[in-house]
Amino acid sequence: MVRVGISVEGLTEERFIKILIDPHLSPKGIYVTPVSMDGNVSIGRVRHELKNLIYSFDYVSTFYDFYGFKHKDDGETKLTLEAKINESVKVELREKVIPYVQMYEFEGLLFSSPGAIASVLQDESLINWANRILEEHNDNPEKVNDSRETAPSKRLEKATNYRKTTHGPNIAKEIGLLKIREMCSGFDLWLKKLEELRLNGF
Repeated sequence: MVRVGISVEGLTEERFIKILIDPHLSPKGIYVTPVSMDGNVSIGRVRHELKNLIYSFDYVSTFYDFYGFKHKDDGETKLTLEAKINESVKVELREKVIPYVQMYEFEGLLFSSPGAIASVLQDESLINWANRILEEHNDNPEKVNDSRETAPSKRLEKATNYRKTTHGPNIAKEIGLLKIREMCSGFDLWLKKLEELRLNGF
C-alpha cells in the first residue's frame, strides 16, 4: 500500500481527486488523499503546506492551476514552478515529492469533451462553442490560455451557467479519465508517475 497526500488548490480539485483519481488508483494499492489549500497558492504557502504533509504520507504530490498561482516570476513556466515546488522541501525528502501544475487550470481538462460540457450543463449549443475554442488551440485543452478573459474557467462562466465546484468534477466524471488522458499529455504524465509508485515497488 502506498499513501499519497495531494495538496490541491480548492474544493473543485479536491472533489475531482475523490471522484476520479482515487477510484482509479486505489485498486492498484495507491491511496490518495486530497488536502485543500483553499486558494491563494504561492510558493511560500506551498512550502508550509508540504512541510506539514510530508511526514504523514509515503509521497506528496500537488495539483495546482498555473493560472491561479500567485506571485509568479516573469517568464515563469510549468517546469520552473514544479522545480520550485520540489525545492521547497529539504533535499533529503525531495524524492518523496511529485510536483504537478495543471496548464492552465483544472477547467482546461473539461475541454477534452465538448459533448460532456454540453450534457452536464444541458445546452447542446455548447458543443460547437467548445469545439471552436479547441480548434483555436490545436485541439489541445491544456493550451486554452491564462488571461482574465480567456482562461478556461472564465470562458465557461461567461458563456454558461457553470458552477465550479459542482459542475467541474461532474463534467470530468462524464468525460472519464481515458479521454482526459488522451487529450491532455501533461495530466497524463502526472498520473503515470502516480501509477508507477506501485510498479517501482515503493
